[in-house]
Amino acid sequence: MRIFKFGGASVKDADGIKNVYSVLEKVGHEDTLLVISAMGKTTNALEVVIKNYFDKSPELHSSLQEVKKYHNQILMDLFDDEDHDVFYTVNSHFADLEYFIRSNKSPNYNFVYDQVVSYGEIISTTIVSHYFNHVGLKNNWIDVRNFIKTDNNYRDATVDWDKTQGYISKGVKKKALNITQGFLGSDENNFTTTLGREGSDYTAAIFAYCLNAESVTIWKDVPGVMNADPRFFENATLLNQISYREAIELAFYGATVIHPKTLQPLQRKEIPLYVKSFLNPLLPGTSVSKGADLVPQTSCFILKKNQLLISLSSIDFSFIMEENISEIFKLLHEYKIKVSLIQNSAISFSVCVEDKFGNFEELKSILSKKFKVSFNENVSLYTIRHFDEKAARMVETDKTILLKQISRGTLQLVTKE
Repeated sequence: MRIFKFGGASVKDADGIKNVYSVLEKVGHEDTLLVISAMGKTTNALEVVIKNYFDKSPELHSSLQEVKKYHNQILMDLFDDEDHDVFYTVNSHFADLEYFIRSNKSPNYNFVYDQVVSYGEIISTTIVSHYFNHVGLKNNWIDVRNFIKTDNNYRDATVDWDKTQGYISKGVKKKALNITQGFLGSDENNFTTTLGREGSDYTAAIFAYCLNAESVTIWKDVPGVMNADPRFFENATLLNQISYREAIELAFYGATVIHPKTLQPLQRKEIPLYVKSFLNPLLPGTSVSKGADLVPQTSCFILKKNQLLISLSSIDFSFIMEENISEIFKLLHEYKIKVSLIQNSAISFSVCVEDKFGNFEELKSILSKKFKVSFNENVSLYTIRHFDEKAARMVETDKTILLKQISRGTLQLVTKE
């Protein structure tokens, strides 16, 4: 079985959905499972709904109506008959969402987040599945929450691999076209969980691992994996081949084409991953597999914006030792603050982090009891793999460098621009 993942950009409108159908016509669709994300920027729009819900904003109703209007327009563009079953099914999903918003009693933001944003994927795959059936491409729609089981760490759930393996092995129809949702799972109480933003790639890898798939293909609006994000770097080069190890390194440092958790399960079973363009599906794209680290051999540039550089020093000028560092990392883990870079000296410790859950202020008040805390907000972290002097100069020019770190083959810079 092959696993195909289509992200939000590929199904952002009716033409995009028709193009996905065209891709399947060109590359085949038998014995294939599609993992599909929410349409366009739906997750962002549902995050606005959640914010308005917790703020008790009068804009709550209108923000939800915007999401409904967006999907209804896609439905009308795809289906001539407004009595088609898909209209009823999608309206039922929205009714369920509205009921949850009205009846929810939980003050837990992360729990509410997962219950609400999940409707983006559920509605997206419902529309795609009905459209494919409408044009004669028979398929099997499945609810991923019945297959991927997790703990209840909402917004960043951990997969229960034993349970998930059992459900997927028994429940996925072979030799058919299956359609399911990315990003989602469910806990032991059957509440919806999510696997972290951009987790649809990970979903594809989970299914591939459990089904011993022949390959995974991530379909994107770029020709494959580039050596740099063309939005921020000129003359980006297509990488034809990347090894699992190199791809894991790039993902660890923040490359956004492949989700960091996607690669480990694929590597364990040596399942090849392809990154291809849904605009030019017959082009070879990039292959990620066992073999040469990079083809062609070139420097790779990764940029992470909106980072936070925290510097801690001991109040009494005593050394910052293993015990202190262990305590700091325990707190960073507890407050779900992701570490991107660390550097320490005898009496200071600096860490560049991503505070995606907005927990730094609370953490700072705890750290300040024991350390002198200084920080720089909205800094950028540049990582250059396989760097040379020319690559370093290109990044360093016209920037204020707050921290610089070199390890074997890798240069990292924290800058204020």
